[in-house]
Amino acid sequence: MIQVLPMAVGIFLCSMDGTIVVSSYAAIGSELNQLHNTSWIATSYLLTVATFQPLYGKLSDIFGRKSCLLFSYIVFALGCLGCGLSRNMNELIASRAFSGIGGGGMQTIVSIIVSDVVPLRSRGTWQGVLNIIWASGNATGASLGGYLADTIGWRWAFLLQVPIALIAFAAAGISLRLPTMDSGDFYTKLRRVDFLGAVTLISTIFALLLGLDRGGNVGWTDPIARYSLSAFVFFASIFAFVEMEWAKEPFAPKRIIVNRSLIASYLVNFFGIAASFAVIFHIPLYLQAVQEKTASQASLWLILAVLGAVFGSLCGGLIIQATGKYYVLTSGAYLLFFVGTTILTLTSGVLVTSPILIGLGLFLSSIGNGTGVTTSLVSLIVNAGQEDQAIATAVSYLFRSLGSVVGLSLGSTIVQATLRSTLFERLHGSQDIDEIVRRVRESLSYLDELDPTTRNIVRSSYATAIQATYWFSVVIAGLAFLASLFIKEKPLPRKK
Repeated sequence: MIQVLPMAVGIFLCSMDGTIVVSSYAAIGSELNQLHNTSWIATSYLLTVATFQPLYGKLSDIFGRKSCLLFSYIVFALGCLGCGLSRNMNELIASRAFSGIGGGGMQTIVSIIVSDVVPLRSRGTWQGVLNIIWASGNATGASLGGYLADTIGWRWAFLLQVPIALIAFAAAGISLRLPTMDSGDFYTKLRRVDFLGAVTLISTIFALLLGLDRGGNVGWTDPIARYSLSAFVFFASIFAFVEMEWAKEPFAPKRIIVNRSLIASYLVNFFGIAASFAVIFHIPLYLQAVQEKTASQASLWLILAVLGAVFGSLCGGLIIQATGKYYVLTSGAYLLFFVGTTILTLTSGVLVTSPILIGLGLFLSSIGNGTGVTTSLVSLIVNAGQEDQAIATAVSYLFRSLGSVVGLSLGSTIVQATLRSTLFERLHGSQDIDEIVRRVRESLSYLDELDPTTRNIVRSSYATAIQATYWFSVVIAGLAFLASLFIKEKPLPRKK
């Protein structure tokens, strides 16, 4: 407990960052007239998180857990400061990407430290405790982001995080006591880091994101979209070769990636997080664009997701500690995740339109995913063994980050492509149709300038577009459940 609690402020901050941005991104996009590009606020952050999370697993083995954790806090604080001072969308996206370098360490290093100091049988319980702290940050960010966007402005959603990051730095720096790690001089240590793997990974993900973004916003015949997707295939092949055959100390080694005992846990993380991000990111947009809620009101639905996740995570940890079993619990959790996502989709206008039932579906799916994230991590650790525990944990965060990037990017691509085509179809014959389509995809505030008939068409088009993404999430949630059936159960050691 003495080693875990000093990291609580950092855990709170990292979780608050996620929802404070989600609940305010519609206001950000509308003010900057870049609503159709707001997914880049999240994906730029997740891009660097995905790249640096597995890298931190190796760096922490070389330079020590504490040093890497403190470094991540400083980088995150500087990135948040840059976000708050950004003058346009490009500067904001660049600052978010810089924040992600720190964010990747803030998540991964904490999980590795907890794995180091907490007995395996108690790991699920402690993960549940940490998830309560995480959920508290989520809930705070969800409500605060919408409130700030409606009052003093979205910039304070980022500036507020700077002093909190400095407090987290001080708490860990003063109170965290971990053994120092030394395995050679500085240059020897640097040569052990898989920088080529990191470069090819970030190139792979960026090419995919750019291709999907251009395809959804411009068209799939756009040359940049086609070249970017071709580059994605090229860089992905290079990354696979580097990690499997070339790197001496890869951060995603072959024995970890292709281990049949671990791959199911990785896949449930990937699919579960992908489906969750595609839903969570578009809930505020649906409520504001279709249901005419304010940013503050829309943020209340995000709190339901937080409550469901923390309830599921804590219960999952306690059940594992009591029974020493996780297979049935994990499969049941992802089945509930699938059912909840389906309910959410059907009640968003497919069968009925009910914000209350949407909230119920979101709550149930969050219970399932929250439970599954905790139980699949226990499965991963027990199957990896003590020697590969740190790197296996880091790779699991890589799969989660890739899931969040792919889920959010594909979800946003589906929304923008469907919205654009639906608007052209339903507004056919209207004057200035190109101008209307362009401006409603740039800012929600433009809807107030439209006549009632056109405004209703635009709102219904947003509903159709977001429903398409929800159906995508249902399919991905189903894949998460199928993957959970292949998790390998091993007996957990009894608590001494």
